[in-house]
Amino acid sequence: MANDRHKIFVCTSCRHKGSTCRPGFELIKKLQEALHVASNIVGEDFEVSGIACMAGCSRPCTVAYKATDKAAYLFGDIDPDTDVDDLVAFAHQYKDLDDGWCSSLDRPGKLRKTTLARIPAAMIATEADKTAVS
Repeated sequence: MANDRHKIFVCTSCRHKGSTCRPGFELIKKLQEALHVASNIVGEDFEVSGIACMAGCSRPCTVAYKATDKAAYLFGDIDPDTDVDDLVAFAHQYKDLDDGWCSSLDRPGKLRKTTLARIPAAMIATEADKTAVS
């Protein structure tokens, strides 16, 4: 199902300081091509798309990974010329994580140090859950 696909969002608003260059568009193209080449390893389960802003303006490019029932990640300071291999390696890793959770030490290359956020998967709390905790 399309809704169950893993999603990678790339900010298309980010600019390098003092420049009009928006490297997100270049990164989208390179990442799509690299994922296609690596489809025998990563699979075809990833959808890459641009998004207007992820509030990481001081850390261009920003890239997010998201999937149903998994922790989401936001990475910053991603360079379209040098970091695509790390993004593809993380896609492979992320796909195989049941809950999306991994330590920074387990992330590939530069992604160990450029994580801006890890957001836990949404959990639906019910009245029965509140009673069990009380």
